[in-house]
This record gives sequence, C-alpha cells and structure tokens, in this order.
Amino acid sequence: MISVLVVEDEEITAEANRVFVGRVPGFEVAGVARSGSEALRFLRGKKVDLVLLDLHLPDLHGLEVCRAIRAAGLTCDVIVVTSARDLAMVRSAVSMGVAQYLLKPFTFATLREKLNRYAAFRASEGEVTGQADVDRALAGLRGDARLPKGMTQDTLDAVTTQLRGGREGLSAQAVATAVGVSRVTARRYLEHLVESGAADRVPQYGGVGRPELLYRMPTES
Repeated sequence: MISVLVVEDEEITAEANRVFVGRVPGFEVAGVARSGSEALRFLRGKKVDLVLLDLHLPDLHGLEVCRAIRAAGLTCDVIVVTSARDLAMVRSAVSMGVAQYLLKPFTFATLREKLNRYAAFRASEGEVTGQADVDRALAGLRGDARLPKGMTQDTLDAVTTQLRGGREGLSAQAVATAVGVSRVTARRYLEHLVESGAADRVPQYGGVGRPELLYRMPTES
C-alpha cells in the first residue's frame, strides 16, 4: 500500500483530494496538512511514500517545502498539484525531483491515471538493457492521460470547475450556459466525468414527466 500525505490549504479541495486518493486501489491517505510547516512536521514524524503537494500554501511556497524535504534527506516522492501554469515553475519543480505536475482543476480520472502510473513506476524492478528501457520507464511515469476524441482538457477543466461550485448539483443546460458550449457538448463532458468516477448523476424529481438529471461531485468520504 502506498501512503500519501495530502498538502492543501483550501478545506474543500483538501477533502476532495483526500477522497480521490482513497478511491484509487493501492493507495491510502496517511494524513492531510493545511500548510507547509504542518506538512514538514508530519513528514519528520511519520514515513510516507508520496506527497500530493499544492504550491500556494499560506506560510511556505510548495517549492520551499520540496527543498526542505530534500535537505532533510526524506525519501518521499512528490506530485505537485497547482493552478500555476508558468513553465519556469514547472522547470523548478522538475529540478527538485518532482515526479509529476498536475494542474488544477482536475478530474478523479486524471489523478487516478497519475497515481497508477506512479505505482507502476515504483513496482518496476530489475536492470535495464539500454537507454530505450529507461526512456520507456520515464515516459510511463509522466505520460498524459488521453481524453476521448473531440474533447479538450480546457473544456473538461471548465466543466469540472462549475461542478465544484454547484454543491447541490447542476443540469447540463446550466453547465452549458456557464461554460459557453452547447447543451449536447456539456452533457458529453458531464457523462465522461460520471463514467470516469469524477462526478455523480442524480435525478431530480419535481414536476410532471421525466426527472431532470443533475450532476455533482461525489459526496462520499
């Protein structure tokens, strides 16, 4: 079992990340830290395999946390979770040995893909026979999740953001209006989220006729 420390200052996001990690087979949440200093205290007292690390924390920047982790000789790996899209930030993270870089907002399916790739990389054993084996191993660790044909990550992220803001659930039409796409397109993205386990489909009964379908983020813990 791979133990994970979730480091995130926003309460709702921290809980969502905790739930997401707990839903991936082979992973367990060792704890949740709401600041950089709290994360470092936790890591000094308990060994974990992986840190799911937000960069924008209230006391320390996430890269400072990474630097402190390495300076302390801690052997945990780090997956950065952030909304920062600056390539200089990505380069800095890579230079500190960050295993993966995950942009917010993301779906459960995207995080699951990253974690599964990380688990497969950790499980690999034996010696490589040449450079191609090394390249394949690294590509397997950092490869991108593929979306169905015709779907884009930007639109998926926008739809996910809307769902996170609609705690009671949103209709396909409401999401379509907010994102600026057709109802058919919004429904396709919403159904993709449902199929990947990142959202729930909930019928709303009210008037006469068929119930309206609402979509929302999972509320299970």
